[in-house]
Amino acid sequence: MDANEFELPDAITDLLTARNKLRERYLALGLTFTLDGNLVGDIGEAVAAELFGIKLTRRCGVGVDGHAPDGRTVQVKASGSNLGPAFRFIETRADHLLFFSFDFETCKGTVTFNGPEKIAIAMLPETWTNQRSVTLGGIRRANAVVSDADRLPLFRYDDLACHAPDKA
Repeated sequence: MDANEFELPDAITDLLTARNKLRERYLALGLTFTLDGNLVGDIGEAVAAELFGIKLTRRCGVGVDGHAPDGRTVQVKASGSNLGPAFRFIETRADHLLFFSFDFETCKGTVTFNGPEKIAIAMLPETWTNQRSVTLGGIRRANAVVSDADRLPLFRYDDLACHAPDKA
């Protein structure tokens, strides 16, 4: 496994295993049980909290999903469909962007972008309406120019309170 790949947490793997059983059972009917929308975003935010120690904010913030341990604001994006991140044209931007690509068949993920959000946003037009996406290839190229000093460090699972709750 490459340094940017990771195993999804057990609770998420359980969800994906159940989804995969549904797909297998109803394959002849053409049902795919696609995970998209808010569920994929929520999985991305859960992974960001676990892998990077992001303290998530309540759903009232626009453009900021949480804060890194060093205080930087963070936007989390995720995809399970080989697409790059989609952005809305908003005034508030985070200091940092984490973008995860998930392979729900194998229950694995990849940190596709870990760097200043402005690097990803620079790939978009100055103004736009609705949503605009950076291609998967584009976000990978953007990630390649991020310096190590500008990346958020990975946490060890042992450091995470949410990974192993106290048994009191």
